[in-house]
Amino acid sequence: MDPIKVLIVDDSDFVRDGMKIILDIDDDFNVIGCASNGKEAVDLARKTPCDVALMDIQMPVMDGIEATRIFVAENLGKVMILTTFDDDDLVQKALTEGAKGYFIKNHKPEDLKQMIRSIHQGAKVMDEQVFDKFVDAGIRPNSNFDKEKYTAREIEIIEAVASGLSNKEIAEKLFISEGTVKNYISNILLKEGLAHRTQLAVYYLTGRK
Repeated sequence: MDPIKVLIVDDSDFVRDGMKIILDIDDDFNVIGCASNGKEAVDLARKTPCDVALMDIQMPVMDGIEATRIFVAENLGKVMILTTFDDDDLVQKALTEGAKGYFIKNHKPEDLKQMIRSIHQGAKVMDEQVFDKFVDAGIRPNSNFDKEKYTAREIEIIEAVASGLSNKEIAEKLFISEGTVKNYISNILLKEGLAHRTQLAVYYLTGRK
């Protein structure tokens, strides 16, 4: 399998160089370039599209939110937000603009690599501590999530998935079997054309598939 083409976007030389070293020693990845702001990233990706862009948020000239919007609109590569900021508003904006993941810069290199692999394979990923903030703030659907397509029971299942509950916990909460929960989730994913429950949770919270 060809290595995953990665573009690193961060205004810190230290962060860019560090991530490049981490990824360059792994044959699964090919760092095709580095950029110090969103505009540089867009210019680079327009010449050489990447598979995954690791995108910081707060940068000069053009921030990561605007760069993400352009990456998605022009299909320049999948965006994974990689930042020190877990502000609720920034998370919401990044995911609404089409970022496929949101990851905080305090994890082991192997965690970062696995996140990149997951996004490359079509998954949506969210840092656990960021997801927990959504849960703590109270789970509510994004206005772009169409609740009219679902039965009351399906909405209960979706809300439970978005709250981070396991199938067993959902079954206990709703007094149904785990098998029934699995069937509900499978049908919901099929209805939305989604691959797994994390994508469903992100869709419920952001309105973006």
